[in-house]
Amino acid sequence: MELVNNKHSFSISNHEGVIIEHKQEKAFVYIGKAKENIEQTYGDFDISEKIIEKIPLRQLEINENTYTFKNGDYRLECQIDFKDDEITISHIKMDKEFNRIYFKIASNENEHLYGCGEQFSYLNLKGREFPIWTSEPGVGRDREKLLTYQADLMGVGGGDYYTTNFPQATFISDSMYMLHMDTSLYSVFDFSEKNVTEICVWGTPEKLSIYSRNSFVEIMNLVTEKFGTQPKLPSWLLDGVTLGMQGGTEVVYEKVRQALDCGINVNAVWCQDWVGKKITSFGKRLFWKWEKSDETYPNLEKLIADLKEQNIRFLAYINSYLVEGTDMFDYAKEKGYFVKKNDGQAYIADFGEFHCGTIDFTNPEANTWYKEIIKTNMIDLGISGWMADFGEYIPVDAVFANGKTGKEMHNIYPALWAKCNYEAVQERNKLGEVVYFMRAGGVGSAKYNTLFWAGDQSVDFTLHDGIASTIPAGISLGLMGNGLTHFDIGGYTSLFGNVRTEEMLLRSLEYAVFTPYMRTHEGNRPDENFQYSDTEKSLQQFAKATELRHKLLPYIEKVIEENANTGMGAMRPLFLHYDDEACLDIAYEYLFGRDLLVAPVYEEGRTDWEVYLPEDTWVHLFTKEVYQGGRYTVSAEIGDIPVFYRQNSEFSNLFATI
Repeated sequence: MELVNNKHSFSISNHEGVIIEHKQEKAFVYIGKAKENIEQTYGDFDISEKIIEKIPLRQLEINENTYTFKNGDYRLECQIDFKDDEITISHIKMDKEFNRIYFKIASNENEHLYGCGEQFSYLNLKGREFPIWTSEPGVGRDREKLLTYQADLMGVGGGDYYTTNFPQATFISDSMYMLHMDTSLYSVFDFSEKNVTEICVWGTPEKLSIYSRNSFVEIMNLVTEKFGTQPKLPSWLLDGVTLGMQGGTEVVYEKVRQALDCGINVNAVWCQDWVGKKITSFGKRLFWKWEKSDETYPNLEKLIADLKEQNIRFLAYINSYLVEGTDMFDYAKEKGYFVKKNDGQAYIADFGEFHCGTIDFTNPEANTWYKEIIKTNMIDLGISGWMADFGEYIPVDAVFANGKTGKEMHNIYPALWAKCNYEAVQERNKLGEVVYFMRAGGVGSAKYNTLFWAGDQSVDFTLHDGIASTIPAGISLGLMGNGLTHFDIGGYTSLFGNVRTEEMLLRSLEYAVFTPYMRTHEGNRPDENFQYSDTEKSLQQFAKATELRHKLLPYIEKVIEENANTGMGAMRPLFLHYDDEACLDIAYEYLFGRDLLVAPVYEEGRTDWEVYLPEDTWVHLFTKEVYQGGRYTVSAEIGDIPVFYRQNSEFSNLFATI
């Protein structure tokens, strides 16, 4: 990188071109005043602003590494430091009457940009804007679809193309640089203009850093260096499928027996209702008091032990909230363990027909107490893992023990929730054996979360919220340093007559084989939706899928180990390993590790599928037909997902036996 200073201008560039340029007629930084409005409905946020002023700071004075941008009496001061292909803009100060800063980053209409956290709708972000704010993604996520409109009317939130559980103020450019803004405040990355990227932050960020490298692989090494990488997954989780089931002890015994009799390799059962149930208009929900329900699961300890004798683990569920009317809630409220309102009272949130307190992890005593619940009520009971749900619902007017507001803590909270789980497992010496999976995240999550999952997809084939959306989600999450993720096989959300079909379940099953973890979910309305055990065909397909998974296990273990050691994600964009311009826009194919190219079928009723293969020698995993680079239409009956391996892979002998 190069930083060039002139008397009243400067530029930052790398070997690909200019990244930042400031001169009098082209200001790098603007300051502004705006009045925002943030309305919250559960985990859905309606955020808008009225801009009062937006002032370009055209004049520049440079004194060593201090840069002062001015326009009349208005000014912003910062420090710009250059070291080892890294430029940092820090110590940012502006007049207190302003509450917006806008940074202008050079761009061009052909630039490809990736990141901003986990993105479900678009892999290449160019041409659109992306707010950095953790929330429920919404149901439908497509303003042209009836389902999204119905969800908005119901009050559960229809979402939009940019809504995500995991936002991050980081992007990667195919001009071979990465930009990261260190802030927890609401911000917007606007890539919609041809020749400029505008970053707006609602306050003053701690710093803005730009890093240049020579390749995408080198950038991924940088991501690992800056953000960390997830711990290695336990070996028991990689072989077989985890079956999500509810209903109690006897139901589990019977469903496990049925699955094993059908030849399904079961590595675990996931019983989120281990705490009991609460029925709402949304569907069957859980009783948020984190201890076993003797009514629903009598003799749970024996069930866990019996399953373990068959090499089957028991997984559960927890989140960072406690439901009102329980002794845990009363104790936490009395001790002041919940986030608070401005008047010092506990902030009790409405979660849709029940009310809860939110644990304040900035309170050391609250954090320690919650870790003990996890350790005593879950790990010591023999539970091998759990869904660590939620984290997105922090109200902006909440007050935390560290003195910060909900507005400041909103994007930080998911990482604090991950850290609580991590420390509980670590303190019981169970890292590498016990696993928990989360949907919410942000900067800091990579070091503290063992596994992600893609959240609550609709049980359909829609592009923005169905099975397809989990492909760019997994790729983009990996680009941000979180390379271990998975999704609910068959999806989760069923509303307004939208129900899961057998085809939907089996298409997502065949795709799940080529992800870090396979797990089913009954969904929010189990009785209305197709389940894995509903037909003989489905049971047979699950048996075949887990048999295939077992055969691929040596390769899968290598992929997971590589992620732990290097941070290279399990689901990778094609452009990571192929310098091919066509790959820059491919969002619905991915490399599973270095050697398998996967093209999931995400449309209903298809028996063939078009794939793009970058220049290499590829072998179809099932037919053994050999292909060179190019576009091909291949057979894609259910169970015959288009997957190709590199002919010169070190695992080619293994792949040849499939």
